Amino acid sequence: MNKATSALKTEIIENFGTPCSVIDLDVVERNIMRAQTLCEKAGVTNRPHIKTHKSSILAKKQIAAGAKGITCQKLGEAEVMVDAGINDIIIATNLLGAARSGRLASLQQRVALKVCSDNLVSLAAYSDAARQAGRVLDVMIECDTGQKRAGVETPGEALALAQVIRDDSMLNFVGLLFYPSLDSWPQTQVFLDEMTIGLAALGLKQGIVSTGGTPNFSNIGKLLGATEHRAGTCIFNDRMMIQAGFATLADCAFSVYSSVVSRGGPERGILDAGSKTLTSDTGNLQGFGLILEHPAARIHKFAEEHGFLDLSKSKNKPVVGDIVRVVPNHVCVAVNMVNQLVAVRGDQIREVIPVEARGMLV
Repeated sequence: MNKATSALKTEIIENFGTPCSVIDLDVVERNIMRAQTLCEKAGVTNRPHIKTHKSSILAKKQIAAGAKGITCQKLGEAEVMVDAGINDIIIATNLLGAARSGRLASLQQRVALKVCSDNLVSLAAYSDAARQAGRVLDVMIECDTGQKRAGVETPGEALALAQVIRDDSMLNFVGLLFYPSLDSWPQTQVFLDEMTIGLAALGLKQGIVSTGGTPNFSNIGKLLGATEHRAGTCIFNDRMMIQAGFATLADCAFSVYSSVVSRGGPERGILDAGSKTLTSDTGNLQGFGLILEHPAARIHKFAEEHGFLDLSKSKNKPVVGDIVRVVPNHVCVAVNMVNQLVAVRGDQIREVIPVEARGMLV
C-alpha cells in the first residue's frame, strides 16, 4: 500500500469513521463516458438507470455527458429526481402501489412521466391516476424475451395491451421495454418485428424501443429498431460485472472502507462491515466481497455489523486496526444501505454526495 492510499484511509476514518462507502470520481467519470460512447457507437440513446447510484448529482453528471433522461425503478426515486430538476424519466416497473396510493397522480401533475405495464390491472390503475392528475399518461409495454422476470411473453399479449391503451383517452402508447437475457437477442428481434407489424395494424407505432442491462452492452446495436439502452451498474461496477466480463477491478469505482476490529484466531478475523453495509446478496459468487489489500481472504459470513474473515489462504494477514477496502458483490444494494457516498479523487476527499433516493420502497 502506498503512502497516498494510507493517508487517504487515515483521513476517511478520522472524518467519517468506518465502515464508510467511498467512490473514486476518476473511475466514475470514466465509466460514465464509456457507457455514453458505447451507446453512441451503437446508434442508440443512453438512458441510465439510477437504481445503482440513487443520486441526483450523479444523474446530472450522466446527463451532462450526453444521456437522454434517466430510468427509475420506483416512483419514490422519480420524485427525488424531479425535485432535483430532472424531468425525462421512465419508471421501468408496474406501479400498482404508487398508483393506488395517489402518489403517481401527484407526480404526473408535475411532470409528464413514462410508465410501464404488462397487465390490465396496472393499466386500469394508470388510467385512474392520469384522470386524477388531469394529464394523459405515457405508457410502455414491458416484454419478456428470456429473462423470465416481468413482461408479457408473446406479441399477441402485448398487442392486446396496446389496443387497451389506444382506446383509453387518458393513456398514450409510446413504446416497448425489453430486458433480454444475454443469449435471447435473436428472439427479441423476432418479437419486435412482429410487434411492428401488429402495431401498424392498430394504427400505432413504437416511438421508444428500450433495452436494458449493463452486461447487455455486449449486445448493444444488435436489435434493429432499438432506440435506447438502460444500464445502471456500469457507473460503479462490482464483482458481478467482473464475473460477467464487462468490467475489471480497475473499473470498480465503489468500495467500502472497513476496519479490522478483531483477530480472535490465527486464521480468522472480523471486519466492522456486516450485512447492513455490504448486504447478504452474493450474486452467485463465493464470499461477500473482494478485499483489495488481501484478495486471498474471504468474507465467508455476516452478522449485521460484522464481516467474518477466513484468512486460511492469506499469506499476509491483516492486524487489528488495519483499514481495508472491500469491493461488494452487488453494488446497487450496497449503495442503498447508506445515506451518503464519500467521493475521492486520487488521494483527496473532494465531496460528500447524498444518496437521496435510497430506501424508496414505493
